Amino acid sequence: MFGDFKDFSQSLNNINQGLQTAIEEKMKSERFKTELITNVSHDIKTPITSIINYVDLLKKEDIESENAKEYIEVLDRQSGKLKKLVEDLVEASKASTGNLSVNLEVLDVSVLLSQTLGEFEDKLKSEKLIPVLRAEKENVKILADGKHLWRVFENLMSNICKYAQNGTRVYLDIASKNGKAVITFRNISKYQLNVDAELCERFVRGDSSRNTEGSGLGLSIAKSLVELQNGKLEIFVDGDLFKVRIEFKEI
Repeated sequence: MFGDFKDFSQSLNNINQGLQTAIEEKMKSERFKTELITNVSHDIKTPITSIINYVDLLKKEDIESENAKEYIEVLDRQSGKLKKLVEDLVEASKASTGNLSVNLEVLDVSVLLSQTLGEFEDKLKSEKLIPVLRAEKENVKILADGKHLWRVFENLMSNICKYAQNGTRVYLDIASKNGKAVITFRNISKYQLNVDAELCERFVRGDSSRNTEGSGLGLSIAKSLVELQNGKLEIFVDGDLFKVRIEFKEI
């Protein structure tokens, strides 16, 4: 190669090398971040477990002071939340960096959603929520990991049970559009949604206060898990209407 062609070729090679180096550095950084979070979380879990165990022992003691009993209940509740937060943090880190094994299999969306509603039947009743499962056709099948997809549905239903307006309907729709299986969760929020649809960013929640339960990690975990299975998860907010749309290739 001569002249301008040689210079152009060298420029392309330099760009390719720079891009490859950037990708390798990014992957190295992500692996380091995951390892750091995992190791720190493991170190944190040990004292949390100890605290939970000693709180359990205190609950079995014959304590007369009502104030002391109340303090123990607070310790029990908060230590449980802290344990759940650490577990969610590890799972969010692994899911976002792809450090989870994925075993794809043929799944019937209707069956899995029906099972999910069955698991949450008591919680939905306690919150006076009315689930409505609708499917445009039967046997909508996708290629996904049953364990991870169940975790996605579990996170979304837990979110609904915590934040949906009591006494309202919760819609779960299954549709088939342009070769895609589309799963939609819709509910009316009991809290004012003061943010836009970028709710999948970690630690961001729909309500502006921190008085309600939850770490804000559930939606991020769900989105990462869907993407690990070659799917797509989108969130839409319209006033108090909260909608999650999941899309997989139909088979």
